Amino acid sequence: MKIGIFFGGPSREREVSFAGGRTALTHLDQSLFQPVMVFVDGLGNFILIREELLNEKSIRDFYPEQTDPRFRVYIESLGGLPAEELERQITRIGRRIKPEEFKAHFDFVFLAMHGPDCEDGAIQGLLEWYKIPYSGPGLMGSAVGINKILQNELIALVNGQEKKTSVLGREAWDKADKAVLFGSLQSLLGLPIVVKAPHQGSSIGVVIVRDNHLDAFIQAVDQCFFRLQVRPEVWKSYSEEQKIEFAQEITELDSGIGYPVVNEQTGNLLAHPADLVQELDTLAEASAAPVFLVSVHAEDEVLFEEFISGQEFSCGVIQDENGDAVALPPTEVYNVTSFDFKSKYQSNTTRKRIPVETSLEHNRQIQLNVTEVFRRLGMNVCARIDGFLTPDRDGEPGRVLLHDPNTIPGMSPASLIFKQMAEIGLNVTQAITYLIRQSLRERIRTGKDTETLRRQLADLDARMAARKSRTPAQEEIVVRAEAEGAADAWAAAKSRYGQLSAQGVVKPVVVLENGSGRQILPLNLLFKDSITEVLEMVGKPIHPLIAETRERAADITERYS
Repeated sequence: MKIGIFFGGPSREREVSFAGGRTALTHLDQSLFQPVMVFVDGLGNFILIREELLNEKSIRDFYPEQTDPRFRVYIESLGGLPAEELERQITRIGRRIKPEEFKAHFDFVFLAMHGPDCEDGAIQGLLEWYKIPYSGPGLMGSAVGINKILQNELIALVNGQEKKTSVLGREAWDKADKAVLFGSLQSLLGLPIVVKAPHQGSSIGVVIVRDNHLDAFIQAVDQCFFRLQVRPEVWKSYSEEQKIEFAQEITELDSGIGYPVVNEQTGNLLAHPADLVQELDTLAEASAAPVFLVSVHAEDEVLFEEFISGQEFSCGVIQDENGDAVALPPTEVYNVTSFDFKSKYQSNTTRKRIPVETSLEHNRQIQLNVTEVFRRLGMNVCARIDGFLTPDRDGEPGRVLLHDPNTIPGMSPASLIFKQMAEIGLNVTQAITYLIRQSLRERIRTGKDTETLRRQLADLDARMAARKSRTPAQEEIVVRAEAEGAADAWAAAKSRYGQLSAQGVVKPVVVLENGSGRQILPLNLLFKDSITEVLEMVGKPIHPLIAETRERAADITERYS
C-alpha cells in the first residue's frame, strides 16, 4: 500500500509538522507500506519532495530560495510570484502534483499536518472529494477539534463542566474602552486570565495575563488577534540591526504574527521583511501615529477563559475494532511556566509522567470524561484531549475540566500519544499502522466508495496476518547504564530500536546492563527521555490504572503488536 505522507502545510504549526513527517517516514512499517513524501508548502502546493531534503532542520533551510541574506522567509514572503518563478522554486525541491493526480501516486494519505486548513476538515474534505482515504478523524470531528469556542460549549453539554469563558470579536475590541473591558473580565473570570486564539494549536496564540496591568492585557489580546503595534518613536530609536531583527521575528510562526501583514492605516500588503522595514522607515518620518500591523491570517475572535489551578494532563483516545473508544493512560504535564509554545515544546524544564500523580479514582475519572467527549463530539480513530484536574477542597472532590481536543496529535517519537500507546504495548511503528488501518475502517463507515475501501482493508489485514504467522529472529540492543556515555548510548539504542521495528525483519529488544544484572526492558520504558528515568522505573510495580488500560486495550495490542 502506497502511503502519501503529507507534511508541512500553510498553518503556523508547519515546522512541528515538518518534524512529524520525518517521524512517519522513519517509523512507517516497510514490510507493509511504501512511503511517498508530499511536502505541502505555505501556498498549499503539493510537492513530491526529494527525500534528502528531510534532513534539513527547518523548512526555510531548503524552501524557498533565500534571496536576501538579511532575512530567512517562507514562500509567502516572496509575494505574488509569476507562475514560471513559482514553478522554478518548486522544481528545485521536487515535483508539483495536483489533487486529481493523487490516485496515481498513493492509495492512502497519512496526515502529519496541524492547524487551520490541515486539521479542520479542509484537507479531509479535499481528499474525500477525490476518494482518497486518510488518517485521523473525519470531517465532523476535525471541524469541532479546531474550534476552541465551540469545543467549550459542546464539552459542557456532554459532561456538564462549568468553566467561565468570554468571547470578543475584532470590531468590538477596536471600539472597546480597554480599561473598562479589562475590569469587567476580571469581575467575570478573576486573575489570571487566559487569552486564546481559538483556531490555533501547539499552544500558539495563548497568553496568560497574571496581573492587573492594562498594557500587558492589551498586548496579550492583540497578540492573540495576531496584531502588532509599532510606535514611530521606538522604531526611529532602533539601529539597522535592531530593525532587521524586529522584521525577522515576525516570520517566526510560533512567536511572531507571520507574513504577509497588512498595515491597517495604509492598507498596504507587506509580504517580505524588507518591505516592512521600508514602510516603517517612511511612516516614522511622516507621522507620530502608531502603526498597526495585522496578519492576513488573523483571528477574528479571541477567547478568554478563567485560569484553572490544578494538574495539567493530556489523554489520548483510540478505538477498538468495533469503533468503541478506549482511553489511554493520561500524561501529567508539570513544571510548565508560561503555557506557550516555547515553554511546552522547546523548554528543558517541562516534565511529564504517566499516569497523573493522583488517586486511581481521579485517573479513572479523567479517562471516563475524555472517552465520553471523544464519542459525543463525533471523533474517531484517535484524538488527544487536554485538561486540568483541580485539587480536592473542603471535602469536595477535584473536578476534571477538559479543553482542546487535538485530532492530529503531535507526531514526533517523543509525542505524548506515542508514549501513551507504548503503555499498552505498541511502539511507534505499530501505532502508525494502527492509525492507518483504523482510519481505513472509519472511512468505510462514511458510506463513500466503500467497496474500494473494503478491498484495501482486506488486503492490509491479509498481509498483517501473514507476517504475524512468522516468528522473526530477535536482535538485542545493549545499553550499559553505568558505562561512560550512557546518555548517548540510550539515545542511540532508542533510535536503533525504531529503525529495526520499521524494517519488520527482526524483533528488536533493548537490554539494560547495570549493577543489578541484565534484563530486557519493557516497551514503555523505551519511551523515557533519559536513562536516569529508566533506572528509576525498573523493577517498580505496574500502576493499577495502566494494568486496567492494558486489559481494556488487549484486543488492539494483540492485533498490531
